[in-house]
Amino acid sequence: MNLDDYRRAARAWLRDNAPAGETPPEDAIPHAKHFMARLYDAGYSGITWPARWGGQGLTQAEERAFAAEARHFSLPTYVFSIGLGMTGPTLVDRGSDEQRERFVRPLLRGEEIWCQLFSEPGAGSDVAALQTRAVRDGDRWIVNGQKVWTSVAQHADWGLLLTRTNPEAPKHRGLTMFVVGMRDPGVTVRPLKDMTGRAHFNEVFFDEVAVPDAHRVGEVDDGWSVAVTTLLHERLSISAGVGMGRAKDDPTSLEALRRTADTSDPLVRDDLVELHIRTRALALFNQRLAQEAEAGLFPGARGSAAKLLLAELTLFEADLATRLAGPSAVVGTRDGAGAGPLAHAISLAPAMSLGGGTNEIMRNIIGERVLGLPPGPRVDKTVPFKDLKVGTQG
Repeated sequence: MNLDDYRRAARAWLRDNAPAGETPPEDAIPHAKHFMARLYDAGYSGITWPARWGGQGLTQAEERAFAAEARHFSLPTYVFSIGLGMTGPTLVDRGSDEQRERFVRPLLRGEEIWCQLFSEPGAGSDVAALQTRAVRDGDRWIVNGQKVWTSVAQHADWGLLLTRTNPEAPKHRGLTMFVVGMRDPGVTVRPLKDMTGRAHFNEVFFDEVAVPDAHRVGEVDDGWSVAVTTLLHERLSISAGVGMGRAKDDPTSLEALRRTADTSDPLVRDDLVELHIRTRALALFNQRLAQEAEAGLFPGARGSAAKLLLAELTLFEADLATRLAGPSAVVGTRDGAGAGPLAHAISLAPAMSLGGGTNEIMRNIIGERVLGLPPGPRVDKTVPFKDLKVGTQG
């Protein structure tokens, strides 16, 4: 099938299968899972993933073609975004064949929801300072600790968990990655409400949680290299698709702002042109990274540049939407239940400069690993973790 035919087929499928109207909150997860199963069965989930592990085995061209058509619809796929963008690609890259066989296809089909368990109260930007411990007990590991800012954990079946297994080693060298069941005994999930009025994030507690060694991803004490793989996928997935189309109901998108703005004002036109330029430039940058990845050239630290540009673009959009909407930007819903769509989008915008690594961390990565600038002094690089005073330790 040539690309034009593929795009027409995708458009027809979405027109016939994309949900219409709002889904009641109590039905949202079953509805999303049902849609993902149909999406997978139609060949539109895991488009570029290896066919051996349940993907479609196609190219970035088909991926972009589908994304361009999907922007005209509101698809219930958010709850699967961590699995599709971060944990799933990590398993494909670094998991065992048994793990890929067990987890990848159910993930792509929406049968199981995933979360990512990295950040802690004392380990946010400095993830390697984490203190959640995993202690070996025969053919299993016993996990104790706490994670925070975990998206979709309240819905998740599985999580990709970064733990400390060797406190005698320096902080980057004593970490190990696991797949953990989010409904296993000893796992407690508590939603955190943010300033949008919704619970996008969670804190997660582990109390004597048993994890089989078969669920270890990578080698013991080599979890940092696995985490780097996840973080690279995370930053690429966060920025992917920008400029290739936004959800039709996004009130801060260029299309939405053009419909509501007074375009007779030359200053407004200047702002909209600036938004178009930034959006399109980032889209082309992401397209280049995707093409290089398809050719076997992993983008590495340049994924941090894409994530930083998206964070700055999101804040620019929110600021522009606020200026154009005026007082109506803070209007709530008619039933008084919370922020209206525009107010919600604006209040959520700062999260993009925090989640997946702060803008400051992204600039450090770009400076050191892309531009080759000298790194800042790090006195803790070779010190055993047990001797450091980090986070809530010491």
